[in-house]
Amino acid sequence: MSVETILVFNNLFAILTLIAGAGSIGLLVYRAVKGPEAVALLGDKAIWLAFTVALVATVGSLLYSDAFHYVPCRLCWFQRIAMYPLTIVLLVGAIRREAVVKFYALPIALIGLAVSIYHNFVQFFPSLEGGSCDPAVPCSARSIEMFGFMDLPFMAGIGFIVIAVLLAFYTKASE
Repeated sequence: MSVETILVFNNLFAILTLIAGAGSIGLLVYRAVKGPEAVALLGDKAIWLAFTVALVATVGSLLYSDAFHYVPCRLCWFQRIAMYPLTIVLLVGAIRREAVVKFYALPIALIGLAVSIYHNFVQFFPSLEGGSCDPAVPCSARSIEMFGFMDLPFMAGIGFIVIAVLLAFYTKASE
């Protein structure tokens, strides 16, 4: 499989994730309007969906760096530091069916989202980069770009948003 094929697949997955995230946000609004019974639309499946998003993001980032030899910048590493543990935390929470997992995973997802947002700003406004990034691998460089707007920090941000929204919907199924 070629690099371009993997890039297109990852970007299409990111677009589908964005659509799913928008749908989840719509369900969250519906829940606020219709009450708690709307939670049953996702219930305990939300944690498995969040795990799937984290797993695909983790595998995708490993493919980019290990298979395609893209060197991650410092901000990419911080996003990875947030995403990789989410995969494990969400898997354990899904297997154990614990509602408390959202209190562990949500702060990690929100921190990762904040880094992703900042990374996007640095790419659009390179003067924000300052001296903290490596000159050999600057955080302002856009090494991968598809469809004119999708790059790695954007895809990571989508993943963090969808995970956070799915965690908001997660409820433990009654036994």
